[in-house]
Amino acid sequence: MADVDVLVAGGGGFIGGHLVADLLKQGLSVRSVDVKPTSEWYQVHPDAENQVADLSLLDNAMTHTAGAKHVYMLAADMGGMGFIENNKALCMLTVLTSTHMLQAAREHQVERYFYSSSACVYAADKQTDTNITALKEADAYPAMPEDGYGWEKLFSERMARHFEEDFGLTSRVARYHNVYGPHGTWTGGREKAPAAVCRKIATAVITGEHKIDIWGDGEQTRSFMYIDDCVKGSQMILHGDSNEPVNLGSDELVSINQLYSIVEEIAGIRCERSYQLDAPQGVRGRNSDNTQILDTYGWAPSITLADGLAQTYEWVYDQVKRSLG
Repeated sequence: MADVDVLVAGGGGFIGGHLVADLLKQGLSVRSVDVKPTSEWYQVHPDAENQVADLSLLDNAMTHTAGAKHVYMLAADMGGMGFIENNKALCMLTVLTSTHMLQAAREHQVERYFYSSSACVYAADKQTDTNITALKEADAYPAMPEDGYGWEKLFSERMARHFEEDFGLTSRVARYHNVYGPHGTWTGGREKAPAAVCRKIATAVITGEHKIDIWGDGEQTRSFMYIDDCVKGSQMILHGDSNEPVNLGSDELVSINQLYSIVEEIAGIRCERSYQLDAPQGVRGRNSDNTQILDTYGWAPSITLADGLAQTYEWVYDQVKRSLG
């Protein structure tokens, strides 16, 4: 394959599509690879070298990493809490992609390798209170991450670390905290909370049925990072000097009830709420401690939830309206 500045593994996904767009704007040559047919990619950029391949297979990982200067490893079988809790084996099988991409990066002497980890690596016993103490990077150990998805992420973090220590592969790790924005999954079971909330409120607006279901009691807390901050932070971390895993997330903590209220205000309605206490909820509270990223890079995600949700709601509303005819 021809040499390229950047390979984005998982380029057909939500984050990957936005990252490819930004890299192309910078004038970089980009190879975007995803297991899905291009008709199912969230964004297809004609200026990129778009390839369909299953990178969990070593031969494919080797083929598509050849000639790449930098690699962003975003490829993973994942989704929102409903998917993660009910598909633990599928989530853990992503370890094949994570491992084979590391082997390929070493074989082809990639200059820098970025691995997208997750806040799901943090121990559940540190996330039992809605008034959560923000999670520091050191809180990942002693290890007891989210079952399935979190274990794969933590293991692959360690693999990246040891490939740098043992083989000299410069690797960087970011722990993403709930990334959201336009051009993402908004229905079908893999969507995350912001998109699901936007879909429910948009549906209420369009149909006039101002009733919504909420998973749990709505008091569980999270922080949510807008996609533009994620794309900027990922590139900053790839090019940075620190090889320690770092949180990449907003520290604006809100409850799920508050998340609904923000979107209701954007939409200009109020809905009757029905709470599904037996639905998947994940941990009780989770927030990002941004001390390390601020100390290391002098920057942290700063796009407010209200601003990001306004952009996301507008896009999701259009998708819902089309789907309902």
